[in-house]
Amino acid sequence: MKDYLINSIYRATEGEGIHLGTPQVFVRFQGCAIGCINCDSVDTWDFEGSRFSLDEILLEVYNESFQGKIKRVSITGGDPLHPKHVPYVIELSKKLKEAGYFINIEAAGTRIVPDIFQMVDFISFDYKTPSTGVRTNPELIAKLCNEYEGKFQIKSVIESRADFDSTLEAYNKVISLTNKMNFSWCMTPSYNLLENFPAERFIDVIAWNEQIGGMFRVIGQQHKWIFGPDKKQC
Repeated sequence: MKDYLINSIYRATEGEGIHLGTPQVFVRFQGCAIGCINCDSVDTWDFEGSRFSLDEILLEVYNESFQGKIKRVSITGGDPLHPKHVPYVIELSKKLKEAGYFINIEAAGTRIVPDIFQMVDFISFDYKTPSTGVRTNPELIAKLCNEYEGKFQIKSVIESRADFDSTLEAYNKVISLTNKMNFSWCMTPSYNLLENFPAERFIDVIAWNEQIGGMFRVIGQQHKWIFGPDKKQC
């Protein structure tokens, strides 16, 4: 049965976050109802498109990973945690784990799905800043700290000082709720579609972080530096 709604499956080097530079295969689900204003993958929003069987996906992952030599898979979207996708992500994750793959799940910061989070090896969880038009509840991040310690990172895309201040406020809220500080929170200076490299924004975010003591890791989007902000599957 071709039940999986998939945008693309491709090999690329991780372009952001603490695993920057790591080769992996991306399985990008098609369909997202979150609606970030500054999304660079609007083509993944519609719940329509190519459908794959589980066996077809596994074969494509195997081929893209050089016949299993690259043992890392990132399940992304779209929104792979949308309720329409969850049963398929669970099924796919089980098969990938059986085959010995390390699995990262890209979570949009809007929900926690225990059945998936317990199974995967790593969780990349967004904190949505004001420029996205979407809100992440800091209590979800506190839940990650308490229940998934050591297997997640938080990522914030920073467009402006307002985004930075919102992230700092959320960070302090999480600390107050958990009394835990031993987790990675990455700030990614935004590099928008059709935009020249935002060097000034990078410099500002680095300086703001230093001024508050440097509790965040400022990590840019390497794939956009290399290929530009508009190229897909890189």
